[in-house]
Amino acid sequence: MDLEIQRKTLIEELGVHLEEENLAPLAARILATLILSGRKGVTFDELVNDLHAGKSTVSTHLDHLQTTNRVKYFTKPGDRKRYFVIDPDLILNIMDEMITKWETERKLHLKIREYKEQCNCKAKETGGFQFDLEFQEDFLTYLEETSNAVKKFKAKLLLRNN
Repeated sequence: MDLEIQRKTLIEELGVHLEEENLAPLAARILATLILSGRKGVTFDELVNDLHAGKSTVSTHLDHLQTTNRVKYFTKPGDRKRYFVIDPDLILNIMDEMITKWETERKLHLKIREYKEQCNCKAKETGGFQFDLEFQEDFLTYLEETSNAVKKFKAKLLLRNN
């Protein structure tokens, strides 16, 4: 498959995926374009032309992506254009959000497990219903292992960036 066709197909596919992150369709396509462009950057005019979108619409979405720390720009000496790239800290910020979410969820599930254990103790005395705690333990293990894996990957990225 021709590289340009493959790039456009990937921009669309990745754009659809990024829409699930509460991004407008064009903002998602802008982000996908920048992801596939790497560190070389993409100019405003290139985004307008590549995405067949109006200047004001592209500008609005670029402003939003910059405000939400997803996109940054740089300039080149002697060139008045701005070159847009993915914020280098974006993946690290996403990892931090994921870790925080999982750790919060883990704390909640520890409380749930404690409650269920107390219910099981009482049920043993009265002969009542007892909770099966295997799922709870497995889920807690999943949350811990997932958080640890992401933390390990984040540390590797930080070492590579320094």
